[in-house]
Amino acid sequence: MAASMETQNQIVQMTQFILNEAKDKAEEIDTKSLQEFSVEKLKIVNATKEKIHQDYARKGKMIDTQAAIARSTAINRSRLEKIKSRQDMLGKLSDDSKLQLVQQLKSEATLKSFITKLIVQGTLMLLEDDVQIRCRACDDAVVTACLDAASKEYSKVIKAETGATKAVKLSLDKDVKLPPAATSGAHGAGCMGGVALVCQNGTITIDNTIDSRLGLVLEQVGSLEHLGHL
Repeated sequence: MAASMETQNQIVQMTQFILNEAKDKAEEIDTKSLQEFSVEKLKIVNATKEKIHQDYARKGKMIDTQAAIARSTAINRSRLEKIKSRQDMLGKLSDDSKLQLVQQLKSEATLKSFITKLIVQGTLMLLEDDVQIRCRACDDAVVTACLDAASKEYSKVIKAETGATKAVKLSLDKDVKLPPAATSGAHGAGCMGGVALVCQNGTITIDNTIDSRLGLVLEQVGSLEHLGHL
């Protein structure tokens, strides 16, 4: 009987031991599982946060890029509008100037004085002994009438500026003519008047036409206008 009780106790003890071992094992598994869950949860949270940050950064860059493109487009549009406005202004200035020049040069005395000054200016730039003058065919008579006065004025300026005595032989180029004034609907370049000076067998030429001088003035006006907007 005593042996049976001892056996029973041993069984109970073994059973209790097994249950305790199982309980400890279960708790260990639970603890480990909880730790692994926490680690995985943290990884997922961090990954989600990183993805959100990246999305916001990408969207932020996209917004910045769109803003930069819009700003650049607005600046370019403004520049194009300014360029167009400046070109329109220069075009109107050119047209008005041409009309005024045409009116002023209708006077023969004014035209001769103007042509003479153009010839003298060109000869002073060349400083050659023999210079041919080219003009429009319709201006042959006026230009021919200016040659003697231009030659004398050239010598006078050289004498006053340097003390030297120097003359220039001026002649009208009868073979090569400047194009006539442009007419509505006509093709090709026209010439409002003025002269071109040629020397050294045509290798050196100075364009002192009204069109050339007006173009230089308008170019200077455009440059000043451009600087004013910088």
